Amino acid sequence: MTTRKEIRKQRKLNKKKVFFTILGVLLIGLIAYGIYLYNQLNETVETMYTPLESDSEKQEEVEKRLNKNDTINVLLLGVDERPNQKGRSDTMILLSLNPDTEKMLMFNIPRDTYVNIPGRGGDKINHAYAFGGSELAVQTVEDFLDTTVHFYGRINMEGLVDAVDAVGGVTVNNNLAFSHGGHDFPTGEITLNGEEALIYSRMRKQDPDGDLGRNDRQQQIIDALIDKGMSFESFTRVGDILDTLGSNVQTNVKMDTMKDLFFDYRGTISEKEKAKLVVKDSGVMEK
Repeated sequence: MTTRKEIRKQRKLNKKKVFFTILGVLLIGLIAYGIYLYNQLNETVETMYTPLESDSEKQEEVEKRLNKNDTINVLLLGVDERPNQKGRSDTMILLSLNPDTEKMLMFNIPRDTYVNIPGRGGDKINHAYAFGGSELAVQTVEDFLDTTVHFYGRINMEGLVDAVDAVGGVTVNNNLAFSHGGHDFPTGEITLNGEEALIYSRMRKQDPDGDLGRNDRQQQIIDALIDKGMSFESFTRVGDILDTLGSNVQTNVKMDTMKDLFFDYRGTISEKEKAKLVVKDSGVMEK
């Protein structure tokens, strides 16, 4: 005859079995989901991967910098590109990532900046993309700022709508009340969906600072996208985010390099500094 003590002991054993069974199922599910996400990320990166001819010339320098965790420069190109049209890079932002100081310096280059475009002569800097795509845009920025662009990312600005919606919207602090494109944007903290973010980032005619004011709003959207994309909330939206990236982004960053950047340079995302480029007769100065 089974005693009460033996019955209680059996019940405890059964509870432990149930607990460890559930835990095992959860772990297997997490591992399977992790493998699925990794494979999906790998496929997305392969879709986005668009190397430049100049990459081979910089390969040795890039590898040394990544191995030593030195500062690297990334050029972001926001392109207004439509079917059967080359488009122009209306947004050009140079990111300088320094893992030692854990800071990211952001240079927003005004699209009307007059520069020398290699092989084309003097012209507005945003025309470089129209003349020679990302390759010439990168080369023009390197010559203009006398620096090296180690990586680039090109996003179709129409894809900004999908990107913002994929992370569930972004929140920015607006210091200029205005109405544009059928939407009202009051001062203070506002949350924007994809369409609103695109319209917000494009307005310049009502801004006293003109193109510089628009550049600031574009930086706000990119800042908010980076922060939101790195948040835990976006983990549940990984599939949508990867689909959006694959459809709208081109970059010369490979999967292995992307992993290095994530683990060694992600600290720079937490502290961003904005810098404006002021063009004078003597050249370019940072302020």
